Amino acid sequence: MPLNHATLKALEAFLARALDQTRQQPLPGSVPLRVAGQLCGFVAPAALDVLRASLPDLLRNGKPGEVTVPDGPLDGVNQALAQLAQALLAGGCVTKWRDELLDVWAAQASIAAVERGVVRPLGLLTRAVHLNAWSPDGQLWVARRALDKPTDPGMWDTLVGGLVGYRESDDLALERESLEEAGLTSNEVARRTPLSVVTRMCRQLPEGYQYEEVLTCDCVLPAELRPQNQDGEVMQIERLSTERVAQMLFESQFTVEAGIVIAQSLIAHAHR
Repeated sequence: MPLNHATLKALEAFLARALDQTRQQPLPGSVPLRVAGQLCGFVAPAALDVLRASLPDLLRNGKPGEVTVPDGPLDGVNQALAQLAQALLAGGCVTKWRDELLDVWAAQASIAAVERGVVRPLGLLTRAVHLNAWSPDGQLWVARRALDKPTDPGMWDTLVGGLVGYRESDDLALERESLEEAGLTSNEVARRTPLSVVTRMCRQLPEGYQYEEVLTCDCVLPAELRPQNQDGEVMQIERLSTERVAQMLFESQFTVEAGIVIAQSLIAHAHR
């Protein structure tokens, strides 16, 4: 059943509010992070305190009021970032160590690699891909995050969503996440729309700063296909009506980024 006029207007207002809430500055007391001479992030106050105590040279070697990872061969820069990450882990600034590398971005170019668990304390830019999976009768597949997830446990999410790994293309990341989170092969999502940027999240978090480019796409799954989680990071997958999904959005049952991605898709479908 398509969304009624009142629900559609409420969704548009919800999306505007959500986008407005993700245009925040870094936490007060944060300082710039330079990697190989380029501004890449903003070190949160708690992380800064740890680095002052454990790696004081990072503060002495750069400009006053900044944390600097010196330029040099890529292996050396990556090693310095790994040392920094270990210091933050030992100092209690890492919510969960992931053993996954993400790109360090500067001016739209990847210049180094860093442990995923420290991107928020360092305020580094990340890229996230999402898939809105529709059924042929106009319902939407959504997933509930496992209770042991380090962020937003138990909240509802897009069917597929995850961060792009180090030197991984956006499309390959979406294919990987689709298989891990929903058991969908590349052939089953091949007819999706192209990935496009919905927003850039700038949001203060307890552990630091979420600075994230959010990309999304849509697909229609065959009626007989039921997604199945493969990696244990999802506790429930449901196919719901657009009215039910909208109500869950209004009740803040979805993560902030999923709310933006899904609301945008619901509104786009309603206007077709």
